[in-house]
Amino acid sequence: MAIDSSANNGSKGKSSGSSGSASSGGRRARRVRMTGAERREQLLDIGRTLFAERGYEGTSVEEIAAKAGVSKPVVYEHFGGKEGLYAVVVDREMRQLLDMVTGALTAGHPRELLEQAAFALLDYIETFTDGFRILVRDSPVAQSTGTFASLISDIATQVEDILGLEFKARGFDPKLAPLYAQALVGMVALTGQWWVDTRKPKKAEVAAHLVNLAWHGLGNLEPKPRLIGHRKN
Repeated sequence: MAIDSSANNGSKGKSSGSSGSASSGGRRARRVRMTGAERREQLLDIGRTLFAERGYEGTSVEEIAAKAGVSKPVVYEHFGGKEGLYAVVVDREMRQLLDMVTGALTAGHPRELLEQAAFALLDYIETFTDGFRILVRDSPVAQSTGTFASLISDIATQVEDILGLEFKARGFDPKLAPLYAQALVGMVALTGQWWVDTRKPKKAEVAAHLVNLAWHGLGNLEPKPRLIGHRKN
């Protein structure tokens, strides 16, 4: 009986040890190590959120690393520092916005093209709010795609070609199309900066009012506008 008892105890001891080992192994298995690409994306997501909330100056490498659960050298390893991380975040957002706007311009009628451009920018603001907040701030570093102003200029270039054809068809000077394109796109962009915080009225209503102002303004253009004041230059 004593032998049997000892054997049973030994069996239980082994069973308990095996269970503990399995449990420990299970915990280790759950801590999956990120690949370099996964870690990079994680840092970009965290940086994007912090830059949107606090701006470039208000965000530190220490905080980015802490939220990612890594040490500061990991951030430097992937991006060379805060500037490098910020530049990649901004570059991605600018490309996303440009792709959304230029990809939306598919209609044949000029008024519908205005609607598509307005909706594309408002869609971006609604879907990528953090990204838009980052873009409209002054950037402390140079990006490969430039600044928000240069991005708006790129979008205006897409509209410029459309306006040029419309001006020519109506007997207006097509050389003025770039000026009007900048004015139209700038109007939508500045309205978007206001709307990102208010979110009222609804997106479709904002787009309708933007197009209303732009279209009826364009519809009543004077071929050779004159100033009514005294200034001539």
